[in-house]
Amino acid sequence: MQAIVETGFDAIYLILVITIGIRMIRGCKGNKQYRLFGIMAVVLGAGDAFHLIPRALALCTTGLENYTVPLGLGKWITSITMTIFYVLLYHVWRTRYQVTGRSGITAAVYGLSAARIVLCMMPQNQWLSAEAPLSWGIYRNIPFALLGLLMIVLFYQSAKKHNDHAFRWMWLTIALSFGFYIPVVLWSDVIPMIGMLMIPKTCAYVWTVWIGFFAMKKDNQSAKK
Repeated sequence: MQAIVETGFDAIYLILVITIGIRMIRGCKGNKQYRLFGIMAVVLGAGDAFHLIPRALALCTTGLENYTVPLGLGKWITSITMTIFYVLLYHVWRTRYQVTGRSGITAAVYGLSAARIVLCMMPQNQWLSAEAPLSWGIYRNIPFALLGLLMIVLFYQSAKKHNDHAFRWMWLTIALSFGFYIPVVLWSDVIPMIGMLMIPKTCAYVWTVWIGFFAMKKDNQSAKK
């Protein structure tokens, strides 16, 4: 039952976010923020596919324990692409709210992203091992969590300041994604059921992508009038 439900959910998720991303890239009509958003959605789906497809194969065949290497490799790739996702989201913020300067924030975003990627590259993570250390799972997620917190603050403040109805919940989607993700990092090895939080985490990312897509459709319709 787990194999059927989880595989079906993941397939719908991957098809949905990649399709929305492609539609945004093709339908942005030269609007930079929506083109960035579309690329961001494709990066999200394509990156997650490296982990979710091997997981689906494992669940539907011989079990997760026999797919340690592809699952670990996929998790490593997903960790990198998720970091790129937030860098792109930062540039969506800058473009949408016509932000200029703010070099300190840009330096923080790129600094935290670089730290996250470097930590993900360290061999101590033991990505291809069934006994990957929890400590390095925490280390590499510290700059990632700080990056997410920064995005939450930026979108909350800007949406409120500009009375941006379309993006008013963007900060919440990011907060929810991290709220569901952090317990998985910390306790899923001890309490496997906590891994189920990845489902609402994934839904939060779909919500993020949908916000951008819906805003683009609304702007395109307004431009026709």
